[in-house]
Amino acid sequence: MNFAAPGSEFGDAALLLVGHGSTLNGESSGPTHRQAGRLRQAGIFREVATCFWKEQPVISAALRGLFSPRIFVVPLFISDGYFTEEVIPRELGMLRSSEAGWPRLQRRGEQTLHYCGPAGTHASMATVILNRAAAILADHPGPAGPVTPSECSLFVAGHGTSNNENSRKAIEAQVERIARRGIYQDVHAVFMEEAPQIESAYELAQTRNLVVVPFFMAEGLHSQEDIPVLLGESTERVQARLLKGESPWQNPTWHRDRRVWYGRCIGDEPGLADVILERVRESARA
Repeated sequence: MNFAAPGSEFGDAALLLVGHGSTLNGESSGPTHRQAGRLRQAGIFREVATCFWKEQPVISAALRGLFSPRIFVVPLFISDGYFTEEVIPRELGMLRSSEAGWPRLQRRGEQTLHYCGPAGTHASMATVILNRAAAILADHPGPAGPVTPSECSLFVAGHGTSNNENSRKAIEAQVERIARRGIYQDVHAVFMEEAPQIESAYELAQTRNLVVVPFFMAEGLHSQEDIPVLLGESTERVQARLLKGESPWQNPTWHRDRRVWYGRCIGDEPGLADVILERVRESARA
């Protein structure tokens, strides 16, 4: 258990990070644990814990293990949807009002439970995406030397689904925020299951340099196999690299007369810890 420094802002509070988890991908929970580690080391909260929908510990069990008078629950999800609006509140044991829906704050004996918004929809996630994109360019300058963001087209790649319009809106909102900063020549949202699709990035780009950031919390089949293949790599080459423990994409790679940089998911970006803290502060103020 982590105890915060006396007098700190949340020295009487617990933070519970909720991830999706996976029974098939052991690394799915990794970013959630690592972000918890960053915040635990910072000494901001009295307790810091993690839980998952598809892995142990489950949400209800993790909640029972927290004893602080204030508990802040932050879902590490990209958008609002079925999990954040239905599954997590239900697993937290919140009582739903037919008129107002799920409450964001609930009193339970000596404890107050704060249910925060998902990290992925916070406005400052735009900075997290930009930091990830900048790191890709800095770490892989290419044979001709460094390339500046103003010489590049930035693509934020998401899943997209006709079952939940919020999935798309969350990504488009971040793209709009990034575009307003004028750092990249052009900025686009692309999707696996909706238009514009990921493979259309080559037609949308206004430059010969493409930087693609997968807007997923954790690495998995979509980010490590599906998107690289949609961008032009062969399935055999991608799988062979993964079997060797290598990155599925070599930065930069030429495809269709474009130079493409492809990054990792944003769940491990250090700045995500700041986003989580902002979600907690918002809930505390409310």
